[in-house]
Amino acid sequence: MTQKLAILTHLKTGRAISPLKALGLYGCYRLASRVNDLRNDGYNIETVIQADGTGRNYAQYRLVA
Repeated sequence: MTQKLAILTHLKTGRAISPLKALGLYGCYRLASRVNDLRNDGYNIETVIQADGTGRNYAQYRLVA
């Protein structure tokens, strides 16, 4: 299974995904790039910026139905 397909399957279950989760679950270092690929394929994916508690921000992605 490709990273793109694995991430799409994850998103289709209604769960959000962050870069750290994508790295741990799917070995994906470039989540934003895979999300861009999915958007180019026509999927509506929203980006929510989260704070990690140490002052750093990261993107979290969710499939919009």
